[in-house]
Amino acid sequence: MAAAAECDVVMAATEPELHDDEEAKREAESFKEQGNAYYAKKDYNEAYNYYTKAIDMCPKNASYYGNRAATLMMLGKFREALGDAQQSVRLDDSFVRGHLREGKCHLSLGNAMAACRSFQRALELDHKNAQAQQEFKNANAVIEYEKIAETDFEKRDFRKVVFCMDRALEFAPACHRFKILKAECLAMLGRYPEAQSVASDILRMDSTNADALYVRGLCLYYEDCIEKAVQFFVQALRMAPDHEKACIACRNAKALKAKKEDGNKAFKEGNYKLAYELYTEALGIDPNNIKTNAKLYCNRGTVNSKLRKLDDAIEDCSSAVKLDATYIKAYLRRAQCYMDTEQYEEAVRDYEKVYQTEKTKEHKQLLKNAQVELKKSKRKDYYKILGVDKNASEDEIKKAYRKRALMHHPDRHSGASAEVQKEEEKKFKEVGEAFTILSDPKKKTRYDSGQDLDEEGMNMGDFDANNIFKAFFGGPGGFSFEASGPGNFFFQFG
Repeated sequence: MAAAAECDVVMAATEPELHDDEEAKREAESFKEQGNAYYAKKDYNEAYNYYTKAIDMCPKNASYYGNRAATLMMLGKFREALGDAQQSVRLDDSFVRGHLREGKCHLSLGNAMAACRSFQRALELDHKNAQAQQEFKNANAVIEYEKIAETDFEKRDFRKVVFCMDRALEFAPACHRFKILKAECLAMLGRYPEAQSVASDILRMDSTNADALYVRGLCLYYEDCIEKAVQFFVQALRMAPDHEKACIACRNAKALKAKKEDGNKAFKEGNYKLAYELYTEALGIDPNNIKTNAKLYCNRGTVNSKLRKLDDAIEDCSSAVKLDATYIKAYLRRAQCYMDTEQYEEAVRDYEKVYQTEKTKEHKQLLKNAQVELKKSKRKDYYKILGVDKNASEDEIKKAYRKRALMHHPDRHSGASAEVQKEEEKKFKEVGEAFTILSDPKKKTRYDSGQDLDEEGMNMGDFDANNIFKAFFGGPGGFSFEASGPGNFFFQFG
């Protein structure tokens, strides 16, 4: 019994478990055929499983690797597919489909030079192969798009770079490098949602991709979310400490944030000169940061308005809206400066823009006020005609009328040329007209509020300035002009 037990043990240890070669080949072919069937039904996951079983049975068969590579390509797993395609041509260098698939994987991943070599080898084996000929042209087209994009990026022609990358991605849909370049250019063009979408898609597949983290941060940076942007730049630098673009962007973001905050602090403390200097320094940090720079220009415009440098304030606000056409605060600031400088048409234009964008009661009132001032500015300025301030008292208005009426009275200029007499007569009439309005509290109120005086039935073209003059100076015979010498007159009361 001891001998029998020993024999059992020996038999168990030496029992053969491997299939013979022919049976393995038959079984492998069966797996391959089943894989083909699933592939035809577009069930690529099952096809992959059966091709894998076939490879396990016969690991030296090039076509099995080629088929699995084709399946992985259909699943969008080009990097894994590339490994299988390369293995297939290592096993059989004359395998044309293997070279085609290797080239296709290289091209899809953005390695157009390597793709060209694979397609060239396929053409050496079959110079009439139409697919190899077309793919070779596609690979060369991608190389050309890369060259053009590189040149245009240096020229800062970001639209053209996006165009080239879109064309290249038609042949290289899995190339992260092309996608990142496109996303970076979209960010530079201010198309942040599109850029973020591209970067986020890459990060979903590879959360440690430093380039995608950089682009994500760049979008936030250009949208003036500087603190969040810095977090992404720092994360990108953790993944790739030598990432030059992330390093520069991180440094700029921190500097911009610090200068802007210092400027805001100086402004709140009433140190407008220092605030102006700090905002100016901040504007020199990164000309590409459009949104932040628009805010800086508006802030500096506010400082200039406080310093009563209204023309400079208008210029800064104009720079802000040129960078960001949707920046309501800059339009409002510029409109107020236009009001302060009596440029009412420009003020109305800005307030109309604001009200069209944000229909609030406040904006409506601002627009209405500007429209009233514009209307008033187009009428005769009676205060200016009399030479008095808008807050002049009744006595000041009377004194001003007395002085101006005597100055421009036609009798005083009877010896002048016809042209001068006509001009002085016109001024005399305007002075009487101004006094008629400003000396009447009701009419003055209507005039000051911008209302039409004609609504009261008063036609200013029909009144007689002489009657007003006589009434003011005491009626007929109240005074007369007498010559006291050539060109000199005096008046006396009767």
